[in-house]
Amino acid sequence: MLEDANFENTNTSPYGDESEKILGTNFKVNGTTYATSLFWQPLRNSDDPYTEIIEAAENVLEGADLFCLKKGRSPQFGMCISEQGYQKGMPAAAIGVIGALSDTSSFLAVFKVDQGWWYVCVRNDVILSDGDMLFYSEQEAKEQFTSMLAVPDWGYKIAPDEWQIEDAKEIPVETLLDGAPRQTLKKIHALRGPKLFAVVAAAALVLVWFLYTMFSLFFMQEPIKPVVPPKTIKKIQPAPPPPEPKPWESTEDPVQVLSYCFKAVQDVVSIPTPGWRIGGITCTSEGLVTSWHMQIGRLSWIDKALNESGVTFSNKSISANGREIVVSVPIEKVRTFNSPPTKNAVEIVNTLNDLFQGLQMHVSLSTQTWTSPQKNIYRSVKFSFSSKHDPKEWFDILTKFSGLTLNVIKYDAHSNSWHYEGAIYVL
Repeated sequence: MLEDANFENTNTSPYGDESEKILGTNFKVNGTTYATSLFWQPLRNSDDPYTEIIEAAENVLEGADLFCLKKGRSPQFGMCISEQGYQKGMPAAAIGVIGALSDTSSFLAVFKVDQGWWYVCVRNDVILSDGDMLFYSEQEAKEQFTSMLAVPDWGYKIAPDEWQIEDAKEIPVETLLDGAPRQTLKKIHALRGPKLFAVVAAAALVLVWFLYTMFSLFFMQEPIKPVVPPKTIKKIQPAPPPPEPKPWESTEDPVQVLSYCFKAVQDVVSIPTPGWRIGGITCTSEGLVTSWHMQIGRLSWIDKALNESGVTFSNKSISANGREIVVSVPIEKVRTFNSPPTKNAVEIVNTLNDLFQGLQMHVSLSTQTWTSPQKNIYRSVKFSFSSKHDPKEWFDILTKFSGLTLNVIKYDAHSNSWHYEGAIYVL
């Protein structure tokens, strides 16, 4: 079992019960409304970002219809759902602050804004997955901030003076956003590139046809012909659109997600990396991401260890100071199958609560809805919990629920603990 390996790590776990936090979506500064709490993802192909963004909106953050781009050495894109309070044209607050603090690649900050306390965390020019959150609770913002203080080498630590955080100073967010570069939210499915050219070309053809028709009508008229009664034309009714596939008809097999992520975690934590400490590990059906931070030694040590480990890496990213390396590890393709829901929301919530009470464990539950392109509404119960038990221990329990999807698995090698997040579709 991986939980018996007792791997050491001095990094603070980034995984709390984040699903319990209620986050805001925007705040106003000097009359401008800025978007926050975006879902940030790495951008692999800067030459064609829209294909990647559309795929993420369909498979990662269902219902996302707005996005913005963060350029630079580590390009990213942030997504959000307009029904949650976002609007096209809103500037992304995180990108503005990054531009204002461009003299450093890593900073940790909390700003007091009109809607609460805005937490932003950037590491090696990358907005972390939980690094853009607008808290309504000051205590939650402070806990999130202090949980990252154990990570070294922050270019800036920004926090309210009354928190009395060592080496942190208070900087008004108005000062940073005034004159900072802006990237605004755009529609994900707007016409652009070849599609926009095709629409313009079609419009031009229609205009040419209209002008030709008018010219023919006024200058090339033939003598009026006798009126012939038109033949009755049978009206053909258009065929109705095909039925929309249900989201649970192509559910990823949760057993394979658990198994493949467990195997990938075993591979990376078993790599001997003298002088380097492994950080948090995140795994989804798309693959695994983790990092190492140097305590002593040289960059060549970790490079040699990774090259000789036998593990396949789809991507490696080294920080500008050569003291941190972030890697991605692919996993096997997860099969999909039809897993229709069998219970309503109340039954699922009661069943999960009773199950985890029997295990003497805490589980966080919430309901969520998703509206499909054909305006069908699907509901699910979102769950998250932390455990010392590795993924294989949850095979029999989680597979009892039809309509279940497993979204993310996280592992903290320091505390030897796992964190699971997913959802169950309801009738």
